[in-house]
This record gives sequence, C-alpha cells and structure tokens, in this order.
Amino acid sequence: MKILVAVKRVIDYNVQIRVKEDGTGVNTDNVKMSTNPPDDNAIEEAVKIKEAGKANEIIAITVGEEKAQETVRKALAVGADRGIHVRVDSIIEPLAVSKILQKIVEKEKPDLVFMGKQAIDDDCNQTGQMLAALLNWPQATFASKIEVKEKSLEVTREIDEGLETIEVNVPAIVTCDLRLNEPRYASLPNIMKAKKKPIEQINASDLGIDTKPRIEQIKVEEPPKRKAGIKVANVEELVQKLKNEAKVI
Repeated sequence: MKILVAVKRVIDYNVQIRVKEDGTGVNTDNVKMSTNPPDDNAIEEAVKIKEAGKANEIIAITVGEEKAQETVRKALAVGADRGIHVRVDSIIEPLAVSKILQKIVEKEKPDLVFMGKQAIDDDCNQTGQMLAALLNWPQATFASKIEVKEKSLEVTREIDEGLETIEVNVPAIVTCDLRLNEPRYASLPNIMKAKKKPIEQINASDLGIDTKPRIEQIKVEEPPKRKAGIKVANVEELVQKLKNEAKVI
C-alpha cells in the first residue's frame, strides 16, 4: 500500500497573528512558520500504518514557495520515504491545490491520500473534498480513528452530534482530525537522515494547472476586542441583565 500525505506550511500556531496596517493581509515577516497541525496528524497516522506493516511507502507532498520544502523535510524526518514539492510562488487557493494533487495522484497511483482536515491559516476545509470529487474517490473527513482492513478503511469521524463510524473502499481520501493521534517529534538522527532523502521538484505550470486566484480578498481586520465583564450583586440582577441586555433568555 502506498500513502500520499499532503502537508502545508503555515504560521506557527503559537505565534500571535498581526494584521498589516493597510489591511491587505497578515504580517509574515520574521514570523515563525511550521507544518499545519492537522497535517502533522496525517503524517503520524501514515507512519503508524507503515510501522504496522500495512503500507510500504509514504510520500509527502507540499504545494507552495521554495521555503515550503521545510514541511516536506520535517515529514521525511518523521518517517516519510520521499517528498514532492510543487513550486508555486503566488497565493494558491484550495481548488488549484486539489487539481495539482489530482495530477500527482494520477502519476503516483497511491492507495490512500491523507491530509489535515483544514489549514489553520485560512480554515477553508475544502481541499480534501474537492480532490475526492475530481478523482471520484470515496472520502472520510474529520477522521479521529482509522482502522485499515484488507480493501477498505473503517473510519471514526468527528461530527456535530458526536462520533460517526463509516467504512470506505480503497483508494480513498482521508482528512485527519487533531484527535486522531499524538504526533511524534523528529529525532536528531532522523533529521540528518531526512537530508539524504529525495525531494522531487515540480513547477505547477508544468502540470498545466492554472493557479491564478479566483477569489478577491477585499480586507483583513482583527476581531473586535472583548469588553470587560461586570460583577452583579445577586442572581436577580444576573437574570435581569441576561434577559434585557444580553437577550439570551
């Protein structure tokens, strides 16, 4: 079994996001970048499946600028066998990413495609679903548990009502939830080994994919600051404020 895992380079989740003064976007100058957290879960799950003897190759792929290679190197250090970097220097939207992944899937012919359920920078939650539609493959989104069977997957999904367990035939697309596992840290020896693992370089233009944005971003602004709370003298006053001011009861 071959597993393709898509990873994305985003602003580190511990960094406080700052909006540019002109409102054209988020400031990324001298800001720490890292792998999108749910993508770490996707890599970890792929490595676990390989360690269990149910997969023989893991390919990590990223789409983005030159520095996006860092996320592939991290995936290689964790346990991926080889990497693919599709070079795009401009802003790229989920549909274009899905079309690029479609071309790579058609070339590599993996049995499974893993990725995070969504990226923490844009929260789009679209790439996995659109890739499944383009390939006409079954999909299991928001996976919090994956059990590999002979020719199918049993996947437990995080949904609004709680948990849902489904079975999908292989090949399939799986988007991974943060509850799926606890990603491991790459050890220093594995980081050194990862430097020798191959990363294939591909330009998006060579795949014949139009990566021009279809959505115009008008403005980015910080959320309004929360007002300080107030103290009430008794339960009656609390009920009165909830009813007349907050209007929640």
